[in-house]
Amino acid sequence: MAAPPVEYTIGGVKIQFPCKAYPSQLAMMNSIVRGLNHGQHCLLESPTGSGKSLALLCSALAWQQAQYGKGAEWIEKRNLYCSVSHTPNPLAQLSLYIFKFNTNVDTFVSVCSVPPPPEEYKPKSLASHLSDKLQTSLTSEDDDFQPDRKRIRTPAMEELSLSCSFIFFLPPSLPSCVHQSPMVSCSLCPCASSKGGQNGAVGESSKEKDKEGKKKQVPKIFFGTRTHKQITQVAHEMKRTLYSSAPMTILSSRDHTCVHPEVVPHSNRNERCKELLEAKNGVSCRFKNGVHKMQDQNTLQWVHGLHQAWDIEDLVRLGGRLRACSYYAARDLMQEACIVFCPYNYLLDPLIRESMQINLKGQILVLDEAHNIEDCARESASYTLNKPQLLSAREELDGMVTHNIRRSNHEPLRAFCCSLLNCSVLAEREYEMSCKVWNGKEVLGLFHTMGITADTFAMLQKHLAAVLEKEERVGLVNGREDTVEVPTISSASSSVLKSLFMVLDFLYRDKSRFAEDYRVALQQSYTWTTAPDVPDAQGFFARPNRRRHSAKTKTLVHTLSFWCLNPAVAFSDLSDSVHSIVLTSGTLSPMGSFSSELGVKFSIQLEASHVISKSQVWVGTLGSGPQGRKLCATFQHAETYAFQDEVGALLLRVCQAVGRGVLCFLPSYKMLDKLRDRWTNTGLWEKLEERKTVITEPRGGGKGDFDELLQVYYDAIRISGEFAGDRALLMAVCRGKVSEGLDFTDDNARAVVTIGIPFPNIKDLQVELKMKYNDQHCKARGLLSGSRWYEIQAYRALNQALGRCIRHKNDWGALILVDDRFGNNPNKYISGTEINDHMLQPLEIHVLTNKLSNVPVVLHNV
Repeated sequence: MAAPPVEYTIGGVKIQFPCKAYPSQLAMMNSIVRGLNHGQHCLLESPTGSGKSLALLCSALAWQQAQYGKGAEWIEKRNLYCSVSHTPNPLAQLSLYIFKFNTNVDTFVSVCSVPPPPEEYKPKSLASHLSDKLQTSLTSEDDDFQPDRKRIRTPAMEELSLSCSFIFFLPPSLPSCVHQSPMVSCSLCPCASSKGGQNGAVGESSKEKDKEGKKKQVPKIFFGTRTHKQITQVAHEMKRTLYSSAPMTILSSRDHTCVHPEVVPHSNRNERCKELLEAKNGVSCRFKNGVHKMQDQNTLQWVHGLHQAWDIEDLVRLGGRLRACSYYAARDLMQEACIVFCPYNYLLDPLIRESMQINLKGQILVLDEAHNIEDCARESASYTLNKPQLLSAREELDGMVTHNIRRSNHEPLRAFCCSLLNCSVLAEREYEMSCKVWNGKEVLGLFHTMGITADTFAMLQKHLAAVLEKEERVGLVNGREDTVEVPTISSASSSVLKSLFMVLDFLYRDKSRFAEDYRVALQQSYTWTTAPDVPDAQGFFARPNRRRHSAKTKTLVHTLSFWCLNPAVAFSDLSDSVHSIVLTSGTLSPMGSFSSELGVKFSIQLEASHVISKSQVWVGTLGSGPQGRKLCATFQHAETYAFQDEVGALLLRVCQAVGRGVLCFLPSYKMLDKLRDRWTNTGLWEKLEERKTVITEPRGGGKGDFDELLQVYYDAIRISGEFAGDRALLMAVCRGKVSEGLDFTDDNARAVVTIGIPFPNIKDLQVELKMKYNDQHCKARGLLSGSRWYEIQAYRALNQALGRCIRHKNDWGALILVDDRFGNNPNKYISGTEINDHMLQPLEIHVLTNKLSNVPVVLHNV
């Protein structure tokens, strides 16, 4: 039986927590409430597996609910009766009772009578009104929606059978309407969806101001994390809480949400979707036309049954059943959502924010798993394109000019593309690779010689806006006069120009104050490509088994990169406009670097302790393998067969000593591929498979492929009996899909083995420029030195991998760090990790085997 919820009052906010909170969770909730109360930014570190997501959700949603509560008096007066239909609003009455008194639906129906309406209104029963609401929602001229009537249960069966413990959230539009006129529809009554109802009223009220000239609006919570898999886990955590009925939505790409049968199999879903939306072939998207069936929070909760926290898969299934677009429904649901989940590049990238219509002004920004936020912020303000992309855009603009289509707007844009194509000054960098790098001021000077200045760039922006604007004109179609749409450039060319202009906007903004934060690199390299198969004279292709190996050709590749080296550039749009920024992760240290790198003052900082005792985790380092060979995973050593064979023998020993699940993390996919190939040739891979089911993390592939492999791993561990074997081994990569954000609780990871130290590629030009940039500005801006920044990237990636093992207070396991450098120089290499050096045990292989054999008994007893 689940433990009863516990109420904590922190900073004047009552927080309903699903269980007794850990001290680290209480510390986190205290910090978050203080930050939200005073509009301050928070930087919170809590070890992986300590329940930080649950603390984040409960504290932020409780604070938000408290803000709605301040308007409860007005809500009671305005919304118990619908001012448009002049009838009692039962859903609003139910909502208000649950919201104010924190009770459940069954209690409300059994002990609470509906407040008496004015004399001119004739009261009805609550069940009658709920039934009316359902029937009204089901009444539609769209035949696609009619069959669902059979699947809707009666109010007594559906609405009153909800969970006995949840907090009902009123839509965020209500508190902003405090000073509206009485004749405004409430957001929960059936008339809200009628023309001129809720949407229109909210749109007008959001622009109004109160008597003091300030908007009264409760902030939305934008909850960002790194991947969609992590969003799924957070949504699952939210479902555990009493805040699970909060109106919510999940923003994602068409790759995750599109349900159109003609778009899903397409390699480029965005392009195919846009073609259907524009009805280029006379066929429009019928799913987009049905989005109204699921774009309203009340319909979603009370009609379709998603009255508790849902996952994107739930919305996709609903969209498929209703033949409605899940992608656009999720975007429309954002208007009334209290909390919005999305990958955090949706919140940092200005182009994605514009595309998804995300307005963060005055909102709460929560970024979980934020140890990667610096890289993501730099990438959001950067852009790289190749020569074919630029040539394609120029040729398309050339065609528009030739056909006299908005010629005055297309000509300047074509000239801009031509100017970029003329940049061809290169310097030799290494074998078959050349480059030229400019700093920000040099680039602005180069642009000035092309005639591009801050003033002319502003004109270019207007030209781009003009050519992207849809316009219809009267023309002749098949000899008859009709309205035709003015052609526009393709979405591919539009994306190239928008991205370039985004970077230039940062370069020219505020008298070019960000210019020094950019480096522009023109790179020339070669790649090997396979020529496409050519049919014979009769038009036939050779069979695959008879086909000669196609000759590979050497192709010259030019890329132009605008690299932002300062993550504060992307954060400059956010830090001064949002209500609060909350960054959390298990690996933020050193925390001072985040404040200096992001250019944000984090007034509230926290480094929480772990929820487990030291006796629950065993940690050891290994500098040599079973044959006594030194194990140092530097590039020179990792390429040798001796190193690869020694690592394989070591991993086999670990798998023999530790049952259930074992995770092994490598520095790169390249090393993973090399080890797998070598072990397959030597027979070691077969020995591993005899002991355990072996799964390797795929480098690319679709989401479904990865989820399927992960399920194979979980299923292998759950199998019991004579066919169970010694369960499973998962080989993965630091910074990959497995190493961050995934839960490997209990038997899913009884040991984690890390091979080497995952330093970034020192030969990468962008890494090299970032290190030089930090060295240049470390004293003036308080940044880490280039070498220290380089090391921290490795330690954070290593910590994330190690954190997959211990996921709750009763969990236990072993952590094994394989590399000679840990033992030889612990002050340098251990100080950057979560592991305290007094916990660390440098061991020989025979001692390690004995220790691991006893780990399950010793730790399990603990």
